[in-house]
Amino acid sequence: MCRSIHQLHNVEPPATGEEARAAALQYVRKVAGTTRPSRRNQDAFDRAVEAVAAATEELLGSLVTAAPPREREVLAARARERAARRYA
Repeated sequence: MCRSIHQLHNVEPPATGEEARAAALQYVRKVAGTTRPSRRNQDAFDRAVEAVAAATEELLGSLVTAAPPREREVLAARARERAARRYA
């Protein structure tokens, strides 16, 4: 999907609503095929972002796991290592 969408479930500290919205924005941009919609499509784009963000927050609130939370710093370090190998 989008490399800039990160895992939001079971991380420490927990994901915020702003992170869910940022992931929703990236998803809608990918699906729409544009990073900036035309003025004519702006309302539809904004509604889609809000709907996806709400669905994301609902999903995150409903998921349960017995696994210990992952540390964001460890996940970020792994992502940097993968990027370094990919773009080296």
